[in-house]
Amino acid sequence: MTAEKNNRRSFGYLPEGAVAGPLQNMQQTVTFKVESYRVYVKIMRQLYVSCFFMNKMQLRRYVMNRKKLFLLLIGITLLIVVFAMPAFAQEVAEEGYQSNVHGTFWSLLPPILAIALALITKEVYSSLFIGVVSGALLYANFKPLTAYHTMFTEGFIASLADSWNVGILIFLVILGAIVSLMNKAGGSAAYGIWASQRIRTRKGAMLSTLGLGVLIFVDDYFNCLTVGNVMRPITDKHRISRAKLAYLVDATAAPVCMIAPISSWAAAVTGVIEGYDGFELFVRAIPYNLYSLLSLAMIVIITLLGIEYGPMRKHEENAIKYGDLYTTPDRPYAGQDGEVAVGKGKVIDLIIPVLMLIVLCILGMLYTGGILEGENIINAFANCDSSLGLSLGSALALVFTIIYLMLRGVLNFNECMECFPDGFKAMVPAILILTFAWTLSGITGLLGAKEFVSGIFQGSAAGLKYLLPSIVFAVAVGMSFATGTSWGTFGIILPIVVAIGLEPELLIISVSACLAGAVCGDHCSPISDTTIMSSTGAMCNHINHVETQLPYAMTVAAVSFVGYIFAGFVQSAWIVLPVSLVMLFAVLYGIKLLGDKKAGAKFEAM
Repeated sequence: MTAEKNNRRSFGYLPEGAVAGPLQNMQQTVTFKVESYRVYVKIMRQLYVSCFFMNKMQLRRYVMNRKKLFLLLIGITLLIVVFAMPAFAQEVAEEGYQSNVHGTFWSLLPPILAIALALITKEVYSSLFIGVVSGALLYANFKPLTAYHTMFTEGFIASLADSWNVGILIFLVILGAIVSLMNKAGGSAAYGIWASQRIRTRKGAMLSTLGLGVLIFVDDYFNCLTVGNVMRPITDKHRISRAKLAYLVDATAAPVCMIAPISSWAAAVTGVIEGYDGFELFVRAIPYNLYSLLSLAMIVIITLLGIEYGPMRKHEENAIKYGDLYTTPDRPYAGQDGEVAVGKGKVIDLIIPVLMLIVLCILGMLYTGGILEGENIINAFANCDSSLGLSLGSALALVFTIIYLMLRGVLNFNECMECFPDGFKAMVPAILILTFAWTLSGITGLLGAKEFVSGIFQGSAAGLKYLLPSIVFAVAVGMSFATGTSWGTFGIILPIVVAIGLEPELLIISVSACLAGAVCGDHCSPISDTTIMSSTGAMCNHINHVETQLPYAMTVAAVSFVGYIFAGFVQSAWIVLPVSLVMLFAVLYGIKLLGDKKAGAKFEAM
């Protein structure tokens, strides 16, 4: 008993009922501090040993995981705080409901937030979702149930219930199935071998991609997916990065369609211009469409001179030196971009399905435009529903491809059916991003972003006559970039430009500036459907595509902006276009000299 009592006292304990004196209290305190110090030393020793033997990779993963967890916790906390601010018993928005921020700068916050997060985090799905949530909260005036209800009724469900959007999704899935059929049959691999024997240089591969993109001028969606899938085996063989391929595809999609008189874009522009012959105005505006024309010229210049800068330079260097076509570890299309053995497939097993796809899609668009009701080709294109036309044409092309490959004996029926889920899986990333982007665009429209931008334009541009083309271009770039839609942009701005009452030549220049700005913003925006489809066709990480092409697009945009300032005073395409081309060449050559100088200084330092 005494031993037990002494033992308890030594660790600062006293038997029940005992009264501690001053000496005992001091002993207890000292003992507690000593034991606490021993535990502290033991913990620090273990922590030091664990950190000492932790290699750099483990430490980096530990830090990254902690960062991701920290960001996730912050996001969840913010969402909880925001949703907990008002009372939870809120009614959904009634018909005619309008947000308190309608038509103000806050209407642009959701797309700006989504774009900024996508560029910072390199993760597009969560960034777009946060943009959708923030837009719904602004629309609902921070009423949680109204916001939650709006996200689905006016957001996801509305975007997926839209006939235009559904037609594009059907076209995507069908095209994925056709590509899977051509790959399984060996047509893609056979074409890759055939083309590699004739296209022997990187420059030839890039210029061939440009050429194919120019040839498929009917529709930008069709262009993005077809050019990327056809040229990918060739560019892979010549060690052209996926980011560069995505840029080539994107730069020959909307820019080409915008200067093609017979295209879905020409039809859309013609349809929104009232009081003038829309088609004639579109054709006369082509020589002034500086962004589209300079984008094509830039591809030729950087290809022939070997100019790379910005993030694209790193991607191309990794592809050339190490054969790394992606640079970043993310592989959104892993296992879906490899070629199959040639087998029975021949080059014709790729060419004929692609040609039939092009022909049937054009016929589908003409059919929806009323070609069978007596309309001529131009009017049929002007009145066509390109989404429905692409769905109709691609469905027939899919049936034709299956029958053709079975008759050729390349694939049997079961092998053809296996390509359907494979093609769908290949398009899942694009479908997800498009769904989020459409939803964000719809909610941004509810907030009155278009009214805000058009108000700025009417208030500032009307009194600046000769600077009007450059102002129209800048406003169109900003609106298209924020909303991710070029058609919506020129649908808003073109009627305003036409209504101002300008001289004929200045009107043509201003119309062209609007179209060029709409294409430019659409080209740069990570929430643009053509940007998404370009990265899908090239099977490139979407954020990598956006980051690498942004400096290139901004270079052309800057030259175009100066060109439109010049055009406002000169008003002659024969002078403006050559001067703009010279300016672009001078800027790119200066970038090349600067890059070579930095590379030489770096080499000398080594």
